[in-house]
Amino acid sequence: MFGLLAHAEAQTSVATVATATAIAPAAPAAPFSVDSSKISSGDTAWMLTSTALVLFMTIPGLALFYGGMVRKKNVLATLMQSFTITCVVTIVWTMVGYSLAFTPGGLFLGGFSRVLLAGMNYIKSDKGTTLTVSHLAPTIPETVYFVYQMTFAIITPALITGSFADRMKFSSMLVFMTLWSIIVYAPIAHMVWEPSGWLASAGILDFAGGTVVHINAGIAGLVCCLVLGKRVGHGREEMAPHNLTLTLIGGAMLWVGWFGFNAGSAVAADGRAGFAMVATQLATAAAALSWMFAEWIAKGKPSVLGIVSGAVAGLVAVTPASGYVGVTGALVIGIAAGVICFWSATWLKRRVGYDDSLDAFGVHCIGGIVGALLTGVFAVKDIGGAEGDIVLQAEGVLTTLIYSGVMSFILLKIIDMLMGLRVTEEEERDGLDVTLHGEHVA
Repeated sequence: MFGLLAHAEAQTSVATVATATAIAPAAPAAPFSVDSSKISSGDTAWMLTSTALVLFMTIPGLALFYGGMVRKKNVLATLMQSFTITCVVTIVWTMVGYSLAFTPGGLFLGGFSRVLLAGMNYIKSDKGTTLTVSHLAPTIPETVYFVYQMTFAIITPALITGSFADRMKFSSMLVFMTLWSIIVYAPIAHMVWEPSGWLASAGILDFAGGTVVHINAGIAGLVCCLVLGKRVGHGREEMAPHNLTLTLIGGAMLWVGWFGFNAGSAVAADGRAGFAMVATQLATAAAALSWMFAEWIAKGKPSVLGIVSGAVAGLVAVTPASGYVGVTGALVIGIAAGVICFWSATWLKRRVGYDDSLDAFGVHCIGGIVGALLTGVFAVKDIGGAEGDIVLQAEGVLTTLIYSGVMSFILLKIIDMLMGLRVTEEEERDGLDVTLHGEHVA
């Protein structure tokens, strides 16, 4: 009797669940409007904080990190690049970048529904307050999500500047970064992060930008330094960093800001953000130490530049994995990134002979590849809700390498043909601070 009752209750429960599933509305696939009561103040506060942290990564973090590594005659020009890119991409992202990247559309590019933020609103009336939210972040205002993603769009082209430090015309850099943000960054972001995008729908895992930011910027940087050619005197003259104090301070700012980068990519103040924060800290420390010990063994002394470069390599590598891996994965990714990026920034660069001035390719592209592939190995379903597949991850890596590499090459060649890319040899020897900006550090 009890068995029959239990069976009947179970059947009723199944029918109820099936009915609820059948009538449940589909998850939104585009930005939509909600009542303000649906907004989470905790999530919003965390995302406002994360947005500030990620912007902090570029200015002043990356600016100081790169500025300390160049020669004294080029420090202001290097700082100027990061600051100006922040301004330019802010405008580009508002005009068209956000809409192309984060609205539904085709497999490779979004639509135009958010051009100049059209349709993004906040309305107060006698009936209450409504505002728009992104389908990718339904508990925070879309304005917050828009600016958060803007900070990613800002730092990505700023990373590229490390590869061509000391030798690109400022005007050409502005044109290249503007076009690159629209033609390269927005499509890659759409393919990987917008659910209707090709790589996202295929199941590629990239929690916070291993492919979208780091591989994308790193391969573009390699193309830049190859197209521009080596610095005058490269391999014959001393080109040591002029102020490693600035580099260490900038690297420390990057580390702190990266919590907004990775933990913020949970788009909520929740347990997954906590796991991402733990993974970020562990991988960064492990990579800094593994680079330091690798350099100690290879060169006889551990250097300040080495340990801070290792930390950045760990931050890069754990970026795609941070919301998917546990402690073991984070530690292995960090150790692997430190050793492999040390190898790529020293032996590989000398062997192949390219002049990647500040190792944007050696750290960001190689570190991004390490992290993206190992995400496929160490992803834990109970943390990120997805199982890893190294073959799928390799597909995402190759797509980014090919698309970004080819399009960056085409853009550079067109700009070179129309206005030239490189300063003259005399301007390069005098230093970009004076020749491009009429200023110098005393």
